[in-house]
Amino acid sequence: MKTAKRARTDAVATSPIVLIAQRELTITVRNRWTVIMAGVFGVLMLVIAWAGVAAEGFDGMADFTRTSASMVNLVLYVVPLMALVLATLSFAGDRGTTELLFSQPVSRTEVMLGKIAGLFVAIGGAMVAGFIVSGGVVLFQTGTHGIGGFIAFAVMTLLLGLIFLCVGALATMLAGRRPRSFGFAILLWFHFVLFYDLVVLGLASQLRGQSAVTALFLTLFGNPVDLVRVASLIVLDNETIFGATGAALLRFLGGPEVSVLVLVVAAILWVALPLLWAHAVLRSQDI
Repeated sequence: MKTAKRARTDAVATSPIVLIAQRELTITVRNRWTVIMAGVFGVLMLVIAWAGVAAEGFDGMADFTRTSASMVNLVLYVVPLMALVLATLSFAGDRGTTELLFSQPVSRTEVMLGKIAGLFVAIGGAMVAGFIVSGGVVLFQTGTHGIGGFIAFAVMTLLLGLIFLCVGALATMLAGRRPRSFGFAILLWFHFVLFYDLVVLGLASQLRGQSAVTALFLTLFGNPVDLVRVASLIVLDNETIFGATGAALLRFLGGPEVSVLVLVVAAILWVALPLLWAHAVLRSQDI
């Protein structure tokens, strides 16, 4: 039995996906941009944890719930940008290195999944480190109140990072050249983080009553940033911030638990669909 178990372990360790992921992780960690972005993310998380929500009238450290709510906007702005940049750097890398990698006796699917896995471990490690440091400060100052929501928020942040790694990989494959890939990545960041909500609000302003609420509900699923924002605030017991729209969402889906489940499933589809599309594009490319 031990021999069979060891054989399975060795097979996993020598899997092409694992080997490519290890290579990608090493390259990404050595990249100065990764270090800079991870450092900025960690420092900002620590600053928010220390500052709490003093502007709202609280003295000293905020607890986990208030700290998490303060971190939501930071995560929604920084994490998609980090993931898109790293995906572009990886998938639009040096052409000679890319050709060498694809010339190895591995499938294109294994190369794509291995690269995304390595990138996810790198960016996930940076995010987890930021949450651990900021969470440790809050834990030391205020105790464990709200720590469950803080952990759930951290998981949602990791999911957001994975979504934009997949979106970034797809965008790079569609764009082709490296300068065009970076331009496409920045355009996607502006679209999902800034422009999308402005367009939705403009659309809703032209509607009235239930039609406006329905439009806001349906357009929610067209933006992974909004999915993570709403799910995180519901987990943190801040769904009332959405007013009538948030209340309508909870009523329609049957309560906070079902709402979060639906939103998470939709976010997972935002991982799967870009991956499938990227796989189809990669198979059709002449490398």
